[in-house]
Formats: sequence, C-alpha cells, structure tokens
Amino acid sequence: MHGFVCSVGRRVVLLDLGELNAPVLCFGGPYSNLQATKALKNKAEFLGIPPERIICTGDVVAYCANPQQTVDLIRDWGVHVMMGNCEQALGFDADDCGCGFDEGSQCDVLSDEWYQFASGRLNSAAKLWMRSLPDVIYLNLFGIPIAVIHGGVDDISAFVFHSTPDNAKQQIINELEIPSGPIGIIAGHSGLPFTDTNVGGDCLFWHNPGVIGMPANDGTPRAWYSVVDRDEDGQLCFSHGVLDYCHQGAAQAMIENGLSPEYKQSLLTGLWPNMDVLPEWEQKQQGQQIFAKKITGQFTGHVAAVD
Repeated sequence: MHGFVCSVGRRVVLLDLGELNAPVLCFGGPYSNLQATKALKNKAEFLGIPPERIICTGDVVAYCANPQQTVDLIRDWGVHVMMGNCEQALGFDADDCGCGFDEGSQCDVLSDEWYQFASGRLNSAAKLWMRSLPDVIYLNLFGIPIAVIHGGVDDISAFVFHSTPDNAKQQIINELEIPSGPIGIIAGHSGLPFTDTNVGGDCLFWHNPGVIGMPANDGTPRAWYSVVDRDEDGQLCFSHGVLDYCHQGAAQAMIENGLSPEYKQSLLTGLWPNMDVLPEWEQKQQGQQIFAKKITGQFTGHVAAVD
C-alpha cells in the first residue's frame, strides 16, 4: 500500500489490486449484522467468487448487535476492506462515529448509543486492524480503471446518492491523486444501491452496491450487494443482487443487547427511522420496493498503472 496527501492535508492510503479479469463482488455496511454477513459469505461461495475478488466499501461495525463477531468473520473471510468513517472513528478511538449526521438529528442521537456499545465490545486487535485499512482501493477491471472509495476522498463521510448532482461527483473525482483520465467509481456510505452511467466528465460511472447490514428503505427487510462483470458483448455490467437473510435473528440480538428499538425496527420493516440525510428524490422513494437488476455501460477501457 502507498498513498498521497489529499487537498485537506490528510494522508490517503491507497491499495492497488492491479488488473482483474473476472467478476468482482462488492458490498458495503455490514454494520455489526452477523446474520447478514454470514449470508453474504454463503452467497459468494455459491457464486464461486473468491475473497481476493470481493470488496467491502467499509463500515463493518455500526448499528447492530455483533461488532466483534462481525469483524472476526470479515477478517477470517479474507476479503478486501476499505476504511469507512466507522473504522476511522473506532480504530482511532474518536468521540463519535463521524457519520456526517446533522448535530442533534435523530440519526445523530441514535448513533451515540450504538457507537458506545460497539467501541466497548471491540478488542484491541480489531481496532488495530481498522487503523490499517486503506482509504482508496484501485483496480483495473477488464481494462476499466476503477477507484473504490467510502464516501468522498477529502471527506470520508460525504453522502453521494443517485440524485446527487454530477458536478459534486466530479469534484470527488478531482480529489483522487491516481491516474488521470476517465475512471469509474465504486462507493459506499450512503446505504442505497444505485448505478449512474451518465455522470459525464472524468467519471465513467458511479456505482454503489448498497449495504448488507440494514435494508434500503424500500419497505422490505432485504439487503443488497452487487457483482461487476462483463456481459456477452464484453461490456462492463453491474448486477444489483438481493440478499435474503435471517433479519429476525439480527433484530432479536439487538433486543437481547438492550439497543434502542429504532434500528431493530428497521430490520423488520425495511424502513429507515429517519431520512434527514436523504435528498428530496430519495425521500420520495421510501417504501417503494427495489428490484434486482443488471445495468450495462459502454466504456472505453485503458490499462493504467498506479505509481
């Protein structure tokens, strides 16, 4: 791993996976949801995708009841994990999760409880591992250069959604100190799955696989992941996949550990307890069921090495 200094003066650690010419499975936000993490591991094994071609966009630990067990499972699995704001906060013993919630909002208040719960249950080895994670993962997939980030580069907890203006997405591209020219982005943090292939500028696409630890605010308890592959015409395609798992067991574990009911209820209803972070368009989508889909983009690839 190596890195660069971003525009706000923070050193950004970059992990280069090199050239890959086989499907890559992506997911975000296990959120201490052990049941969902086990289900995704089983799904990856069923799909025949090995750990070296699996990327987690961060936030392994958050709202749910099994922080240490989820970290242990992810580490034993051996997938690539990048630093989310939760890893950054927990790993360096910050006062709060650094999620980017507005101060005093319901999400801000609720985050204090799970953060204290998780911080007190993670061992020193887990926190050391979190401190060692990269901020950016770079790969060249089927000739297409891709940077994997959590939220933003200068701002790790930047919220980017499908409706986020293209110029805001382009600004984050500008913060990357890796190969010039068009590049695709795989990102996490926002919690909602989407693929935007019409960003323009230097952004080939913006892809968020969604998260597995909480539902996508669509009124179902399902979680989301994605597989990035080539179609029969050789074009890059993004398959958004549904993850069914024992959400009742995850909710029960939260009850048994005395966590507040709001996020437990989300696991059961599929609705977020608060939509403060969502833009207007995404707020209007609440309760509208999302369906698995495949999106294909026509991109011009080039092989680029990271210095």
